[in-house]
Amino acid sequence: MGRNFRFHNLSKKNMTFANVYHHIEAFIKQNPKAQYRLMIGTDSQVHPKTTRFVTGIVIRREGHGVWACLKKYEVKRRVEHLHEKVSMETYLTEEVAQLFTPAKKQQLFKIVLPYIDEGSSFVFEGHLDVGKGKRNKTKIYVEEMIARLEVHGMRTRVKPDSFVASSYANRYTK
Repeated sequence: MGRNFRFHNLSKKNMTFANVYHHIEAFIKQNPKAQYRLMIGTDSQVHPKTTRFVTGIVIRREGHGVWACLKKYEVKRRVEHLHEKVSMETYLTEEVAQLFTPAKKQQLFKIVLPYIDEGSSFVFEGHLDVGKGKRNKTKIYVEEMIARLEVHGMRTRVKPDSFVASSYANRYTK
């Protein structure tokens, strides 16, 4: 699972998941006394003959920077039905989240564990490009998509708090 995924960011191309995990681990080891949020989210954009999905992985050191990367996926048709689109976005987020096995998440948590009493923390979040607002067309799918991510042990965020999906990944779907 995930062996053939390729991730990239502005400075590195063609990274394997092992490369991504190494960067995240190194980022946390730089300052294990900080608060960390490992966030994954997907957004999509319908183009004339395809639909582009982009999944972002962001490790954030609260108040002190981030390291991030992306994975792109193209469907050779226009995905226009809203439920299908948000379901595929959620699936692609789940797919990447599963690469962070319980052992891998535990390994990251162990880096910050000695400093918990000093305020260190590690949180695993899934960011959904859906919202609960009255005028948001995706509001009828919010609970379904949240339930799908919570199964993977993720805290979930929806609009306006799901910036990995709604801002970071969104920027690269165009």
